Amino acid sequence: MKLNVLIVAILLMVGCKEKNKTAKVDNQTTEKVAKNEDVSGDIELEIYDYLGFEDFLNKKDDKTYVINFWATWCAPCVKELPFFEKLNADYKNKNVEVILVSLDFPHLYDKKLKPFIKENKLASKVIVLDDADMNTWIPKVDENWSGSIPATIIYKNDKKQFYEQSFNYEELEKEVKQFLN
Repeated sequence: MKLNVLIVAILLMVGCKEKNKTAKVDNQTTEKVAKNEDVSGDIELEIYDYLGFEDFLNKKDDKTYVINFWATWCAPCVKELPFFEKLNADYKNKNVEVILVSLDFPHLYDKKLKPFIKENKLASKVIVLDDADMNTWIPKVDENWSGSIPATIIYKNDKKQFYEQSFNYEELEKEVKQFLN
């Protein structure tokens, strides 16, 4: 099932890259803020290519980072998002930062992603990783990552753990606590 989803996602991303040149982020421009002109209100997206996103994976500031890769079209991802939101609320004063990395397709930003963020009142930092060269950046995130989502990285300074799985709150909290001691 995960392989089928990955294959469909790759095909859609390749197709989107060809048809939607305006959403492409070049390597020299590592951050682009997309202005909303749709029904999604005043939500602005931080959109990165891998080079811009890579900084989020390598911070050395004694903070624990929980980075979750997800998409609105991924049912297991959507199911676990409330657990990441709860973790963000429960641990924001304990030097923990939750970052939700959307892998939604560029043509869905205004129609799906922004309304989803608004309707679900996501309080965690949401960024978009828009880099179609998945074969290059997936192994840089973790050499064992197949590319399927949901996937999560928890790290603090040089200690890092990668999870290619869904979480419930108790499992997620247990993993984060290992980084707080």
